[in-house]
This record gives sequence, C-alpha cells and structure tokens, in this order.
Amino acid sequence: MKKNYRFGIDIDGTVTTPESLLPHINKAFNVNLALTDITQYDLTAAFPVDSVEFFKWFRENEPEIYMASPIQQDAQAILSAWQKDVELYYITAREDNSTDVTYEWFKQFNVPYDKIDIVGPVNKAIKAREYDVHAFFEDKHANAVQLHEELDIPVLLFDAPYNREPIPNGVIRVSNWQEANHWIKKEFGI
Repeated sequence: MKKNYRFGIDIDGTVTTPESLLPHINKAFNVNLALTDITQYDLTAAFPVDSVEFFKWFRENEPEIYMASPIQQDAQAILSAWQKDVELYYITAREDNSTDVTYEWFKQFNVPYDKIDIVGPVNKAIKAREYDVHAFFEDKHANAVQLHEELDIPVLLFDAPYNREPIPNGVIRVSNWQEANHWIKKEFGI
C-alpha cells in the first residue's frame, strides 16, 4: 500500500529524551549536570573536560548509552498512528558501531520504521533529499536550519536548552510529540 507522506526523523533528543546522555556523563565524569546546564550542542562546553578525552569516552560507551536511552513521551504512540499514512525514515548522526543497538532499541520500544540510516557526520540533507521527505524532525538547531534551507521543507525542532537560537520561518519549534502531532495534523491532514 502506497503511503501519502515520507518523514525524516532524527533519533537522539527527538525520539529519545534530550537528557538521556546526562546520567552517563554525570557518573563517568563525577559531575551533576541537568538539562538546563546544556546550553550548547557541544556537551563539553557545560563542564571542564578535555574534548579528546570526552569523545574517546563517548565513542567507547555509545552502545550502552543508546540502549539505555528513554523514549520521549507519546513518541511511540504518535509514530505508530502515523505509520498508516507515512513512511518513517530515521536519519541519525550515530556512528556505525551503534547499528545493532539502534535496531534493538527500536524493537525494545516497539517504534515503527521503514528505514533507519546511520549516517555519522554526513549531512542529513543528503539522505532526506534521497528519500524525498515531506517534513523532518530534529533537535539540533544547525541541522534543522540546514535541512529547511536545503530542502525547503518544514522542520519541527524539538525544543531544548541547547537549541534556542533564533529560527527561520519553516523551522517550527515544538515542546513535545503532542505539539508535533497537532502541527502535522493541521498541515498534512493525518
């Protein structure tokens, strides 16, 4: 059955909660960070840590962190409801070492998908263009703006303390999946 729309969806901070890394960081680096402390996408700006040391730690712990990531409230129910009308393409900056755990996480939380693309540092707009998506869901400000400008599609930006820079028309700030669902229903009629 042909579906009416295709959506591109980021995973971390969009389908998972934006604070999912913090318990791991707090434990490993003996800090007590809250989401409100993360005011830049670069996590190393929030506490004194050598960036090389941090990224080495992160790379070694990625699979464990991703598997333990909580799902955003209402994400599973809304994505499941959309699935009858929408092809769901998850396009994530995760690295290849997280492929198995990513699929396992989707299975654990019963999150529907048509495709999961782990693109690493590659521009997400390349895959989004390839799939000809009608809308994108993202939490990184720079990605949201780039996707909107390059593809001329609406991008729903999931609000977090680290992405509060001004946004252009066409990037829509939402607080949660209920707001995203309301906007999608209004604009796409699903």
